[in-house]
Amino acid sequence: MLTLYGVPGWGSAISEVMLTMAEMPYHFVNVEGFDEPGPQHDVLEQLSPLCQVPTLRLADGTIMSESAAIALMILDTRPDLAPPSGSPQRALFQRLLIWIVANVYPTFTYADYPQRFAPDAPEQLQNSCIAFRKTLYQWLDRQLVGPYALGDNVTLLDAYIVVMRTWGPRAAWFAENTPRLSAIADHIAQREELQAVLRNNDILTAQNAN
Repeated sequence: MLTLYGVPGWGSAISEVMLTMAEMPYHFVNVEGFDEPGPQHDVLEQLSPLCQVPTLRLADGTIMSESAAIALMILDTRPDLAPPSGSPQRALFQRLLIWIVANVYPTFTYADYPQRFAPDAPEQLQNSCIAFRKTLYQWLDRQLVGPYALGDNVTLLDAYIVVMRTWGPRAAWFAENTPRLSAIADHIAQREELQAVLRNNDILTAQNAN
């Protein structure tokens, strides 16, 4: 059994959706409050020195972090959740998977904790990150096809889209400014096999939030 350490609605939700897509059972451990000193932080720090969610413990005790690494692990078992090797779509899949975590994720790190990185101007850093994130989402929207991210078949990229659409700048902004992203998230949110995990992470509720 896999053990996933995370917080409902946070980045670990992406890994939960991916594991559910792949029909890989896991035990979820809620470490809410891990980002402040306390017992949850101590539990997670023993597993992952950077104290990150998601942190995934494999059946043999191996520890994994980084959602893209978890995605690649899943593809070892479920290669059908990415386009075929050697296809143009596979190259785009690989590019966008790394692009999201390398470019979009840092905007949350800095905007959510601006006082850690710019104590003299936290509000300025936060506003700059949020504005930059919007331009990133608009670029990503132009790369996608539909009804899923890369066409007719669901891929692990769709797990990112359905979760991240519920984060800032929220669903109403996505609907107005990134119609492909919004439509793909709507499509994924309707999949029957994902209903429980989406509910557990408040994604079905948040998709309608402003």
